[in-house]
Amino acid sequence: MEPSIQKTELKKPCINCGAELKYKPGTTNISCAYCGHQESIEIDENGFEELELYPYLKEMGAQKHSEEISMLHCKHCGANQHIEENYKSLHCVYCSMPLVIEDAYKEEWILPGAVLPFQIEKKKSFLIFQKWVDRLWWAPNKLKKAALDPQFTKGLYLPYWTFDAQLAATYTGQRGEYYYETRRVRNANGKMVSQQVRKTRWYPASGKVSGFVDDTLIEASKQKSGRIPGKIARWNLKKLQPFNSSFLSGFVTEKYTIPLKQGHLHSKEVARDIAHRWCRQDIGGDTQRVSSMDMQLSEETFKHILLPVYISAYRYKGKEYHFFINGENGQISGSRPYSFWKIFFAVVFALIIIGILVVFAQG
Repeated sequence: MEPSIQKTELKKPCINCGAELKYKPGTTNISCAYCGHQESIEIDENGFEELELYPYLKEMGAQKHSEEISMLHCKHCGANQHIEENYKSLHCVYCSMPLVIEDAYKEEWILPGAVLPFQIEKKKSFLIFQKWVDRLWWAPNKLKKAALDPQFTKGLYLPYWTFDAQLAATYTGQRGEYYYETRRVRNANGKMVSQQVRKTRWYPASGKVSGFVDDTLIEASKQKSGRIPGKIARWNLKKLQPFNSSFLSGFVTEKYTIPLKQGHLHSKEVARDIAHRWCRQDIGGDTQRVSSMDMQLSEETFKHILLPVYISAYRYKGKEYHFFINGENGQISGSRPYSFWKIFFAVVFALIIIGILVVFAQG
């Protein structure tokens, strides 16, 4: 059977004025910013398609469910991203360094199977940024202006792998049950007092556990800088929609740089942790030891999915600072510079106040 290479169109013109229709966060519509025309995004009623893992790992299905996409590579931080030609200013979403449209190249990628559309509009992300920056007492004044600069704030779809599998494991170990003994000890005042001491009786244990591991989420990109903080890297995957390129319109899409094979190895480590936790639960008791465990995975499938985040990159005195907002729930995290002069004058002012209080106290 010949491979089926699919093509996606990220741009769609308005039927009224010809301007580009862009995805409207929090909806299933694409709309025109000029005349207000809206169109519904067609949702595939068949849901997500889970792809068999091993044909892809063996490169037998490498060209199935794939597409050709135009990419730009940032020579400064290494990010691979698709940026539409209609952006007036081409800058890397991670480090804000300029990108050259002439450097664009074509590349095959495994077509995303699902996307979690942006739920927060860009205007709201500005308000979240502003509120967060206003609480940074020791940040330079220039930071407030930079955080709200639309030129360096982009909505980005991040690539992730998800893996499903049937898990089965056999184990040997020990079940620990607590008991207490009373003994006499001398306290800090030199008196003899009774004290309860906890001890553990250990019993041999062995057994089998099994179950379905659903949607193990593994990051599929890694750059020199701009790594997404774990604080905001939590999305409600129940909001995933079957992939439709209309959800990407008006946003930057990053291509995965961690290959499927490496992502799969990471997912097996996560599965091993899950199996170990299941074994401990199966052993029961007050505490557990797992001496050995043999884990097997079967019926393994995967998806390439895209998850939303807003990024603002800011350079201050030669250093890069990043601000991130989860595009689904609004959680924010970021790095920030400190203003030497604000801290200096605050310390001086505090010393003056302390000096005045000392003078009054002596008087």
